[in-house]
Amino acid sequence: MSRLNWFEASPEGAKALGGIHQYVTKSTNLPDQLVHLVFLRVSQINGCAHCIDIHSRDLIKGGMSVEKTLLVPVWHEAEYLFTEQERAALAWTEEVTLVSETHVSDEAYAAASAAFSPKDLVDLTITIGAMNAFNRMGVSFRVKPAAKA
Repeated sequence: MSRLNWFEASPEGAKALGGIHQYVTKSTNLPDQLVHLVFLRVSQINGCAHCIDIHSRDLIKGGMSVEKTLLVPVWHEAEYLFTEQERAALAWTEEVTLVSETHVSDEAYAAASAAFSPKDLVDLTITIGAMNAFNRMGVSFRVKPAAKA
């Protein structure tokens, strides 16, 4: 079944979400690669094919190796590929995205707080929340990935 184009159906809503996206990609101190890494991990957890496609491509274009990008879902097993800050961000991403299961543990908070300044931790959490919102739109309205066979 074909679903509506949410950007066309609610341009004001799309613009509002776009403003959050603009903030996290242009106005924070978080490195671009870290933001896209978080976007990718959130999208993997939520199963948003469109966003997985976009953010995998963004990471590779930004210089992340294909091998590292492919191992993001299992970063715990390949943690040697990720910096301490990336590992803290990935752990925080999982905790916040799966909030109903994790209730965002004190351990994850301590690790994230050690790796990020207070403002950066808030901006990281906004980044996670924004991508969760985009994933819910992408999955709900079945936005297709650009990937070709």
